[in-house]
Amino acid sequence: MNNKLSKITFFLITLIMFTTLSAQQLTDRQKALVTCASLEAQGDLPRLEPAIVDALDHGVTVNELKEAFSQLYAYTGFPRSLNALGVLQKILASPKPTWQEGKPWTRPALWNDAREALAFGTEMQTRLSGKPFDYDFCPQDNYYLKSHLFGDIFAGDQLSPADRELVTVAALASLKGVEPQLAAHQQGAVNMGNSREAVDELMQFLRQQGLSQVDCAADAMAGSWPQGNPNDGYAQYFIGNSYLAPLTPANLSAGDGGVLPLANVTFEPGCRNNWHIHHDAHQILICVSGRGWYQEWGKEPIELLPGMVIDIPAEVKHWHGAQKDSWFQHVTAHVTTGPNATNEWLEPVVDEVYLKLK
Repeated sequence: MNNKLSKITFFLITLIMFTTLSAQQLTDRQKALVTCASLEAQGDLPRLEPAIVDALDHGVTVNELKEAFSQLYAYTGFPRSLNALGVLQKILASPKPTWQEGKPWTRPALWNDAREALAFGTEMQTRLSGKPFDYDFCPQDNYYLKSHLFGDIFAGDQLSPADRELVTVAALASLKGVEPQLAAHQQGAVNMGNSREAVDELMQFLRQQGLSQVDCAADAMAGSWPQGNPNDGYAQYFIGNSYLAPLTPANLSAGDGGVLPLANVTFEPGCRNNWHIHHDAHQILICVSGRGWYQEWGKEPIELLPGMVIDIPAEVKHWHGAQKDSWFQHVTAHVTTGPNATNEWLEPVVDEVYLKLK
C-alpha cells in the first residue's frame, strides 16, 4: 500500500513539474532579449543599460543584441536604434569574460542583388503574414517592406526568425498607437516558429514588468508618476488592487504642510473604488496616465484620459477607477468646504455594470 502511494505521489509531482515547465514557454535568455527590445522602443536608456548587462549575463550574445537594435530602426526609428547601440558600445568598453561575442557577422550576399533581395523579402513577408500581401496604395512602402525590411534585414543570420519576431512584438507592445501592427506581428511570431503560448507569455511578461503600452503599464508602473505602496488602508472599499503615493511639493521643507494634501493613486486594470460621497469636501482628480472611468449617480460614465480634470462637488455620489484593460493613474486632492469633512463608502460597482462600459 505504501509503495503504491509512493508511486502515485511521485507521478503527481512529476506531472506538476512537467506542467509548470510546459507552461513556461520563454527562456530566461529570451526574456532578457525582449526586455532590451522594449526599453529600446521606449527610449529608456537609464533602464536599458542594466537590461543589456542582464541579457549578456543570460547568454544573449553581443552580435544578437547588435542585430536586434539594428533591426528595430525599421519599427522605432534610427535615433532610438542608434542610442541603444551606443549604450551597448559603452557597456562593452568593460566586458565581462563570460560574455559571448556570438558567431561572426557576415554581409548577406543578397545585399549585392536587389532582385534577389526583393524575391527573398516577398517570400519572408508571405510566410510571416500567412498569405501574400501587396500594399498597392503606396508602391514605395510596398517595395521598402519587401526588399528592405523583409529582404535586407531578415537576411541577417544572428537571430532566428522566431527570436526576431519576439523582438519585434516586444518593441511594438511598448509603443502607443501601433495596435494593428502589433496584432499582425503577434500572429507573425507564431507563423515564424513561436508557439501561441509563448507569444501570450511574452505579452503577460511585458505587462508584469511594467513595459507594455498596450494596457498603459509602462506609464503607470515605470512612468514619471510614483506608483507608491499597496493601498491597504482603503482596500476594503476597492475591487482590485490600487496603490497610493503621497506627493510632497518640491519647494516645501520636511514637516511643512501644503495647502492641499496630494496623492497619486494607481489602479490596476479592472480596479475601481466603491460608490462613495465626500461630505463637506470637493475632490479634484487630475488624470496623468492610462485610461479610466468616472461616474456620478444617475449620469453617464465619463472616460478618463491623461490631461483631463474632474471636480467632484460635495455630497455627490460617484465612483472612479481604471478601465478593464488598462492601468490608470490620477492625482487626487480634497478641498474642505465645511466643518465635518468625511467619506461615506457605499456599495461596490458590480461586474454586471462595470464590464459593460465601453
